[in-house]
Amino acid sequence: MDMFASCNTLIEQLESGAVTSEALVKEALGAIEARDGEVGAFLKVHEEAAVTQARDIDRRRAAGEQVGALAGLPVALKDNINIEGRRTTCASKILENFTAPFDATVVTRLKQADAVLLGKTNMDEFAMGSSSEFSALGTTRNPHNLERVPGGSSGGSTAAVAAGMVPLALGSSTGGSIRQPAAFCGVVGLKPSYGRVSRYGLVAYGSSLDQIGPVAADVAGVARLYDAIAGPCDRDATSAQVAHTPAFPGLTEPGAPLRIGLPREFLDGGLQPEIQAALNNLVARYREAGATIVDVSLPHTEYAISAYYLIATAEASSNLARFDGVRYGFRTQEDGNLRDMYVRSRSEGFGMEVKRRILLGTYCLSSGYYEGYYLQAQKVRTKIIEDFQKAFEHVDVLLAPTTPTTAFAAGAKLDDPMAMYLADIFTVTANLAGIPALSLPAGCDNDGLPIGLQLLAPHLGENRLLQAAYQAEQLLR
Repeated sequence: MDMFASCNTLIEQLESGAVTSEALVKEALGAIEARDGEVGAFLKVHEEAAVTQARDIDRRRAAGEQVGALAGLPVALKDNINIEGRRTTCASKILENFTAPFDATVVTRLKQADAVLLGKTNMDEFAMGSSSEFSALGTTRNPHNLERVPGGSSGGSTAAVAAGMVPLALGSSTGGSIRQPAAFCGVVGLKPSYGRVSRYGLVAYGSSLDQIGPVAADVAGVARLYDAIAGPCDRDATSAQVAHTPAFPGLTEPGAPLRIGLPREFLDGGLQPEIQAALNNLVARYREAGATIVDVSLPHTEYAISAYYLIATAEASSNLARFDGVRYGFRTQEDGNLRDMYVRSRSEGFGMEVKRRILLGTYCLSSGYYEGYYLQAQKVRTKIIEDFQKAFEHVDVLLAPTTPTTAFAAGAKLDDPMAMYLADIFTVTANLAGIPALSLPAGCDNDGLPIGLQLLAPHLGENRLLQAAYQAEQLLR
């Protein structure tokens, strides 16, 4: 067995009886034991439950019973996604001992697909960060180079896949937290359209931006996992009430030659030379395959980071107000009155980056500043949405770098929040516009670190996006 094998290969082996789910799960557990001490991808591994679930799948398969589309495959989940009866910490001291009382919709659907839920992965606290260094419960390292960050905030999920610990994982994205770490770790990561995957059971950071998405070693694996979790959900008021058409069966279907847009604002200098070369290489290969390459403009991109960090922090300020030391979560042990208890619980329970974003969000929502900051940011967001709509009138997908550089050194940006925020400069626009975007590996830089390129498509255009990504993957082999 090889955890780096494609999900297609693993599923074929499971269906043919060449391998059992129990053996595959034990292989994953062995890989975690061997590597996770240095990588730090997992916060909690559910060994006994995973083996028990795998054995049940093997029994049902051997008996000729119907099993789900992911039957027997181990899946890791970012630790802001609820699994009933399991801890959901968001990598924060304030939720360190919180046990989820219900399953997230994506967990319900994974169980229906007979995926084996292997454990919870590390992340930046409450998904606030771009390096997985802001976890209160441990640091995650990049499997390709332990002196580099894996990206964030879904760094644990992408590192687990990149290190061969699991074939599939779920992350969440508010401003690039699936694509950016996928690029840094050399795996495939998809942020679906806003509303395509239910947010029910995802601990909220920025409610108008958050989206759960799949991570895998290849595009086919991402498509299979996406198909398992996508679709309308009655428990999520923001869920798109549009039937889901499975993406995986159509990956290899021949379609019309692609029209691919290159947004000039993503290419105006500042790119690491090897990333520019990787982009040029993929453009040339697309052309050879018959695609039309079109220069497009997204003129409001320059305002995206500012708009994003106003909207996201404002929503975080509101969402995180519920963690007060009274209803659930961490409570200070210090004596004092009610106000002191609130202040101390939140001061002791939240890390510095979370407190920074709460303060930013509270400030921009405060009296006298709402119109000048938050309202202006929402107007910019509308302009960014219009930019994409105009671009997609002429092209099927957009092609751009995922990040301006490859994985940076651990600790390099901890004292410079703005430099850390700019690591998401090419990813936040897709979250602001609610459109799907995917990062896929496109080679390595001169230090052997993975390079990621991203494709973006119109809202609810995941199937076309995945087809384009699958073609790119084949062209780059």
